[in-house]
Amino acid sequence: MKRLLILLSILLSFGVQSQQIIPLNEKPYLDSLQSIIRSNETHSAKANAAFLLSNYYRNIDSLSSKKYLENGKLLIKGDAFLSAKYDFYAAQYNLDRNKAKAATSYQKAIKALSKIKNEESDLLQASAWYSYGVTQKDKEGYPFLVKIILEKSIPLAKKYEGSRNLGFLYTQFAVILTYNAEFKKAEEYNTKALNILEKKYPNSTELFFNYLNFSNNFCYQAKSTEAKKFLDKAEMLISPYPDSSVNAFYYYSKTLYYITQQRNSEAVSVIDKGILYAKRFNQNLLAQMFYFNKYDILRKLKKYNEAKGTLEAILSEKSLAIDLNNRKTIYKQLSSLSEEMGNPKEALAWEQKYSHLNDSLNTENVKLEINKIETKFNTAEKERKIATLNTEKKQKELEVNKKNSYLWGLSLVLLLVISLLIFLYIIFRKNKKISEQKIKEIKQKEELSLTKAILDGEERERERIARDLHDGLGGMLAGVKINFSTWSANHLDSEKDKEFYKILGQLDNSVSELRHVARNLMPESLLNFGLETALNDLCEFYNRKDLEIDFQAINIEKNLPLTIQLNIYRIVQELLANAIKHAEASNILLQCSQSEKDFFITIEDNGKGFENDIHQKTKSMGLSNLKNRVDYLKGNMEISSDNQGTTINIELNIDGE
Repeated sequence: MKRLLILLSILLSFGVQSQQIIPLNEKPYLDSLQSIIRSNETHSAKANAAFLLSNYYRNIDSLSSKKYLENGKLLIKGDAFLSAKYDFYAAQYNLDRNKAKAATSYQKAIKALSKIKNEESDLLQASAWYSYGVTQKDKEGYPFLVKIILEKSIPLAKKYEGSRNLGFLYTQFAVILTYNAEFKKAEEYNTKALNILEKKYPNSTELFFNYLNFSNNFCYQAKSTEAKKFLDKAEMLISPYPDSSVNAFYYYSKTLYYITQQRNSEAVSVIDKGILYAKRFNQNLLAQMFYFNKYDILRKLKKYNEAKGTLEAILSEKSLAIDLNNRKTIYKQLSSLSEEMGNPKEALAWEQKYSHLNDSLNTENVKLEINKIETKFNTAEKERKIATLNTEKKQKELEVNKKNSYLWGLSLVLLLVISLLIFLYIIFRKNKKISEQKIKEIKQKEELSLTKAILDGEERERERIARDLHDGLGGMLAGVKINFSTWSANHLDSEKDKEFYKILGQLDNSVSELRHVARNLMPESLLNFGLETALNDLCEFYNRKDLEIDFQAINIEKNLPLTIQLNIYRIVQELLANAIKHAEASNILLQCSQSEKDFFITIEDNGKGFENDIHQKTKSMGLSNLKNRVDYLKGNMEISSDNQGTTINIELNIDGE
């Protein structure tokens, strides 16, 4: 199972692709499209056939794909729908060649399709949004792709319940959940797809991929019996079509199944078949994934030299290794493999390559963050200076107006002096109030900017410390452990030197604890799955035998800006920490709810309470940072405490920043 999880980590860049949904029986499909092109059909029918042929050949034969795409373009003849389709299939052609160019074409297609109100246009838009999310995955991460699928693609497809496009999108969303280890949720979405596809499209390619995703999901959970059921169903669909390009995907799922069963020799045989199909249809990334599985099996069989050669070949071929995170994983595997082979010098060299690549990535991120902070600071400083100068200018203008009014009043008739002075006094008071109000607003804006900068800096520092602990100190301790393990294997006896091995175990536990601390500094569940899940995980983290935390979430929306989610998370984290550390409570009720642009937090505990003086509260419980976050979100906080416990109510304004 541990090896499967290693494979899972490298699959993150492989699992979610804009797969070509082509009938399993490809030859009649191709013959039909080519027949349309040679016939006397309308220019619209010929253009559609050309676009579909371009999509089919885009990975198999790039020249043919480009030729059909351009032939289809010549047949558009002012048809807005065909023009939008051309942009979509041009994006498909560039998807694996130039993601930036593909993303631009997808957006152009989406804009054009949104003006055409029919089912085909809506479903093509849903596919375009999904594929656009795929182009942005490496840059924006999985949360962005999830947001695109849930907020753009699925709503468009759900307008036509029971469509195969909706079944496909449910399956692809399940793939994302699987590769992020959310196996139960993945099973739910696979089941949604299954209910549509088995009923209405029993022999479709979409159903074939659904069966494979079900099987893969169960393989990663080491549930081989359930996996086999769906693998057999997929085999029944594909077995009549040995020339289909999707056979490679079937053999990949079958490889995972045999690995789960630890039937290594059979897995190697299946891998060799899968590689033949992958190479035949230019599925280079899939071929490299077969080789990675082959490496894993060779290592299990202790064929270390062959395993090492396979990994080095993957690095040379570059389809997988072009992704820096994949390359890091491969370096880590080579380091571990060299250690098993009793070559500490080579293990250390691969570990250093891993650390160097990791440090390079972190350095670039730090430089980018520094530039962002510097730009933001310079902009805020300029705005502050401009605001100050404008205030001084208005103040001087008021003083000049006052003097002019006074001189003008002296020149008036005596009977008008008193009335004029009263009028000037009213004007002066009014202008003074306006000026004071503007100064107050500017001061509040400056204080808000300062608070935001402090909180943003605090979060970046948490992230930096977490990254440094995990990748810097964690990597160094891992290197020390490798050296100790190698040295002890050659110089110590496991029976006579038990104390040394006990210390070595403590070192291993220290590395695990360090990484646990790093994860707590920057909650991954918040970044990946949103505020409600992160708060639930936080409560579960604090739960223990003598402490029960009851968490209630009501109407928390998933589309809150990340900055606001992070501030709410920190507020709740501080409240729970105070209740546990200072109040010595055994029961805590935490309720978080949202009503449009208002967010409410209530926490009650049965602890010992504290004095009612608010200054004493701030001093004893360390609530100053909490108050800053509440003020930053333009909120209010009420605290009630006695010897029966403490209740804190917080109301936050989440209408933007």
